[in-house]
Amino acid sequence: MAEYPHLLAPLDLGFTTLKNRVLMGSMHTGLEETKDWNRVAEFYAARARGEVALMVTGGIGPNLEGSVLPGAAMMVSDQDVANHRIVTDRVHAAGGKIAMQILHAGRYAYGPKCVAPSAIKSPISPFAPAELDEAGIEKQISDIVTCAARAREAGYDGVEIMGSEGYFLNQFLVTHTNKRQDCWGGSYENRMRLPIEVVRRVRAAVGTDFILIYRLSMIDLVPNGSTHDEVVQLAQEIEKAGTTIINTGIGWHEARIPTIATSVPRAAFAWVTKKLMGKVGIPVITSNRINTPEVAEEVLATGCADMVSMARPMLADADFVVKAMQGKSNQIAPCIACNQACLDHTFSGKISSCLVNPRACYETELRITPTTTPKSVAVVGAGPAGLSTAITAAERGHQVTLFDQAEEIGGQLNMAKQVPGKEEFWGLVDWYRTRVDTTGIKLSLGKTVRAEDLAGYDEVVIATGVVPRDPGIKGQTAPTVVSYIDVLRGKVEVGPRVAIVGAGGIGFDVAEFLVHKGVSPTESLPDWMREWGVTDPAEHRAGLAPEGPQPEPAARQVTLLQRKAEKPGKRLGKTTGWIHRAALTMKGVKMIAGVNYERVEDGGLLVSFGEGRETPTLIEADTIVLCAGQLPERTLADALAEGGTACHVIGGADVAAELDAKRAIDQGTRLAAQL
Repeated sequence: MAEYPHLLAPLDLGFTTLKNRVLMGSMHTGLEETKDWNRVAEFYAARARGEVALMVTGGIGPNLEGSVLPGAAMMVSDQDVANHRIVTDRVHAAGGKIAMQILHAGRYAYGPKCVAPSAIKSPISPFAPAELDEAGIEKQISDIVTCAARAREAGYDGVEIMGSEGYFLNQFLVTHTNKRQDCWGGSYENRMRLPIEVVRRVRAAVGTDFILIYRLSMIDLVPNGSTHDEVVQLAQEIEKAGTTIINTGIGWHEARIPTIATSVPRAAFAWVTKKLMGKVGIPVITSNRINTPEVAEEVLATGCADMVSMARPMLADADFVVKAMQGKSNQIAPCIACNQACLDHTFSGKISSCLVNPRACYETELRITPTTTPKSVAVVGAGPAGLSTAITAAERGHQVTLFDQAEEIGGQLNMAKQVPGKEEFWGLVDWYRTRVDTTGIKLSLGKTVRAEDLAGYDEVVIATGVVPRDPGIKGQTAPTVVSYIDVLRGKVEVGPRVAIVGAGGIGFDVAEFLVHKGVSPTESLPDWMREWGVTDPAEHRAGLAPEGPQPEPAARQVTLLQRKAEKPGKRLGKTTGWIHRAALTMKGVKMIAGVNYERVEDGGLLVSFGEGRETPTLIEADTIVLCAGQLPERTLADALAEGGTACHVIGGADVAAELDAKRAIDQGTRLAAQL
């Protein structure tokens, strides 16, 4: 308790008390859509056992037109109430509290029946919404109120009304999406009528002893968004209307500024919440990129908020709060904000999970139980695949030896952590090191493992990773040509003009590494805000700097090349690819697709285009970096097979797919769960 006195302090709401200041923020996991309510219940119950004070579900639709997409979970029937009762009963049995988020998507709804204040299509949806008339608005209010009443009937401790991120209620607030001239549009008093009316009528329907959270957009980050004064005015009015707690929403989904990606500084928007503190008399929650107890404690101790919302960190570790209470924060699996298994899955219609914790949302399927037959297990390769296997196997009671030819664990994570914007990988490697120590794994580092070294083990796991693919470019043995490995490990000097061969994830990482100099913007909030054009909404509407993004000049002139005749970066993360492309574009990186690599010349790299190898063009470069993909490193696996020794091959040694740590960790964990 003494270590995090603000974070672990209770919060008295009058009619109920929250045990600490941690809210598990809403996440769309896709679990409710599976209709497996035992699975949904276990997901939330695991976090309740982890001592989270209050959880908020993923968004639940109040009606068909407001649902985020066809088939999305709704709360509209007696059967829905019965299904959700399974969840709330399980959470309460585990000692937790849970609120249901009511999400009306408005024009963001991915379906032809979407509705909005005005018939303005969203840039992130193919469907144009229908403009609501007076009766239509009344229907939406009534459906939201009924949804809240059903949530109480289902046993929820409260509801969160989603009024931010550019969803329905947010759309009424700003002239960007509300062009109405009736009593629901025009002046700000008219535009904020809807959220106030919704809160007032929900409170009347659910009674006074029910938590009502309003998620309020405190910085819209879109043209013609709200000013700070408007945010304060709305907050004060929804407090009067009956809100228990105000939660912070940051940015609209269509905003061209990253808000939760790993390149965003930790607690980057806590200052926005702090501007509201003291202007309302109810608790205020802050959110976004708060991923350790230390960051959360600092945010609360400095008066930025009364409570912190952490969503993805609760995917990474259901026991986040328990470990903080026990003084074991170094054992908390870190959320690295990569989005790969959570948001990328959500926007691809898959069940969400977590790169560092594959059990997230798979609690009923992927069980880690003590073994009844301890074995001696050799794991070769201390990258993500090998580490996840070794740690999980050791947790189960196996005797594990982890080998690697490098002098330190982490594998290619140790290169990733060198890239500006990927500083969270330092913490991931540190966490793995702690887990290796606490699980009693025997380490054997700094030597090449041979087949005969593995004799006598009950199980052998090969996780030897990948080797760079040889692109076979004429003249590539020239001293100007280097590998991405040597660049990221700082083993070579790189000139002022660079050509990068390969525009996959590694190519983009190398480009980021080479265009930056000095302190990474991820480590400096003022620099990051300037780079992306973020400013105080009290000075400029919606928090958009009038001069726009102002990044530091690039350290080098970089050209990113790829053979595929498609948009460079097309295959990057679904929710983060645009950030990488925008960041490099701001730095003046040239991206050229559909090239043939002809040969390395004294002045650079000669390329051509098309099947006819037309338009020979010299890409002037002092250094050419090869990032042309990877191949599985199977030398040891093949030697074992030839000698008749059975082994498991996982990670990059199994499939070399853009250094896919998500797949590697999942594969390693699942293998170890079965050994």
